[in-house]
Amino acid sequence: MGYRINRRKFLGTSAAAAAGTVASGLGGAASASPPGTSARAAGLAPEEGVGPFRKLVIRGGTLIDGTGAAPRGPVDIVVTDNRISQIRDVRDADRNRPPHDADHEVDATGMFVTPGFVDLHVHAGGPPKNALRYPYKLWLAHGVTTVRGVQLASNAHSVAERELSDRNEVVAPRIVNYQRPGAEWGQGPVNNADSARAWVQWARDNGVDGIKIRSGDHMRPDIMAALMDEARRRQLGTVAHLDQRGVEQMNAIQAARLGLGTVTHFYGHFESMLRPGEQLFPDDYNYSDEQVRFSQVADWVNKIHPVGGSQWRAYLDEQLQLGTVFDPTFNIYVASRDVVRMRTAEWHETYTLPSLWEFFRPSNDAHGSYYWDWGTEVETAWKKYYEVWFQLVRDYHEMGGRITTGSDSGFIYQTYGFAYIMELEMLRESGLDPLAVITAATRNGAKTIYEPMGIDDPPIGTVERGKLADILVVPGDPTANQSLDEWERRGGGFKSLYGTGHERVNPETGELERVGGIRWTIKNGVVYDAPSLLADVAAEVEEAKAAGGQA
Repeated sequence: MGYRINRRKFLGTSAAAAAGTVASGLGGAASASPPGTSARAAGLAPEEGVGPFRKLVIRGGTLIDGTGAAPRGPVDIVVTDNRISQIRDVRDADRNRPPHDADHEVDATGMFVTPGFVDLHVHAGGPPKNALRYPYKLWLAHGVTTVRGVQLASNAHSVAERELSDRNEVVAPRIVNYQRPGAEWGQGPVNNADSARAWVQWARDNGVDGIKIRSGDHMRPDIMAALMDEARRRQLGTVAHLDQRGVEQMNAIQAARLGLGTVTHFYGHFESMLRPGEQLFPDDYNYSDEQVRFSQVADWVNKIHPVGGSQWRAYLDEQLQLGTVFDPTFNIYVASRDVVRMRTAEWHETYTLPSLWEFFRPSNDAHGSYYWDWGTEVETAWKKYYEVWFQLVRDYHEMGGRITTGSDSGFIYQTYGFAYIMELEMLRESGLDPLAVITAATRNGAKTIYEPMGIDDPPIGTVERGKLADILVVPGDPTANQSLDEWERRGGGFKSLYGTGHERVNPETGELERVGGIRWTIKNGVVYDAPSLLADVAAEVEEAKAAGGQA
């Protein structure tokens, strides 16, 4: 017998979010105020977030609301019991403007305010790579207030962590729990349509929010059809990594016709557009040889119908009609086109655990450490592959298809949090304009999580009245100034969101300086000081190095 869990609990309500809150009675800016007090999280240190508050005011920021609308401001944003209750245009600079009864204020003057980011593709790692909670502060420090674990960790662990996060009893983003078919139910493998349906029913009763398809066995048409149909009936979301072990019998368009919600990575797209007679894999292909496996991917685009041609358009048109979400995770394969860039990323020394670094290094044993002998020719092939992949995503976006953001960190030299910001940069590189990138990172991700549950208007993903207080305050304009030609634009853009900041020459002093980095992350009404979160991770890394590098 399974135990039934209310999986909608993580949606949050005004009452639940505010339960147990004790007003701190503090005024003034968050940067100058001592920590507030609340009963939200026994055992958490004050520097690990303050709130939630009866009334929180974010004053004077320029708002990018996540709907795709242009920035506007300055505005004051009033949060009452963890719900945005007012967005007020600021007509003057009077610091005594109402409301006057806030328990806590954040001074966002000169800064930008956006919705919290949604990462639709995460794993928490785990020993020996890293402790399961190591990613949490890195995600929050980079503005990620909601993660969809695919899977985060085991079902039991993910459910427990989700409950703690919902109650603000752990410093962590909101957690959405997707699991693979057969995970933890103890009734044998999912190997036919009946067991597929039975597992989905079990999952629904045991705290699972959605299904991640990865195994070639589960990509068998009869099993896939049963999983998709039962998931729809049980209001569970679906996402698939249609890998090489099963893509010959289930590519992206076939999966979408069965009801798949999200295609993650690139797997399944190009296989849906192969020219007649083309052989996807060479005769001596070995999936277990990861250098061959990952380098051979770059050859797929040489085997498809013409890019931008009628078959290309027909494929995207049908995906659009089916409502399929594309979650490309561009960042996780960057080392394939430039391994030196990722190996020498500036954040590794301070924020990458030595145990994680050891996992990243070329290895026959660690998944994703496939660059055993990676040189110019294979990188060149991957650069050409990215050009086609970028166009696929750009074309789908321009047709009205939904694009989202996912990081898949913890592999291939990608450190949690930092990789998510790189994903924003790469969506921009693919051709989405900056506001579209922010919409992909916020509203689109939220809708993708909540729509399978029958909720068309998510409680997160935009900064609007009635929404939960998942909000970021950032020093620089992540969209840059779009009124100027590209070559004239200054400022870090999305680069200014990295925890390491953006290096520039100060225009007044001529000295090099670091600017940017998210200033405050507000999740579920709790205000986190992003630099303090990063400092905690840096200390954890130093301790691990001193202890000999163990996670």
